[in-house]
Amino acid sequence: MKEFVRVMKALSDPTRVKILKILERRSMCVCELQTALGAAQSTTSKHLKILEDAGLAASHKDGLWVNYTLADGRQSAYAASILGNLRHWLNDADEINDLLEGIEGIDRFQILNRN
Repeated sequence: MKEFVRVMKALSDPTRVKILKILERRSMCVCELQTALGAAQSTTSKHLKILEDAGLAASHKDGLWVNYTLADGRQSAYAASILGNLRHWLNDADEINDLLEGIEGIDRFQILNRN
């Protein structure tokens, strides 16, 4: 039961749902996610930690970068089920569509002025 509750609590915050919808489209680092969300780095990192603990997101180190993706579902059957269904949910929500339109132009090198 604890695992189920952890997944449901992770999904109880709109920002975390937005992060998952973004990660459906592409892998991102914290600075890219915080730019997309218009949130502080510490807040974005806290949300990502909750999503990782619930088995909904995963992180992968790539040199100096930590990239976040959707989890593969191996950690939790509940998370796997939710992630499979989430691909079909909220796709017509204006708030999600507006957010997703803006992520294509987000680039970590531009954010950090390292062109």
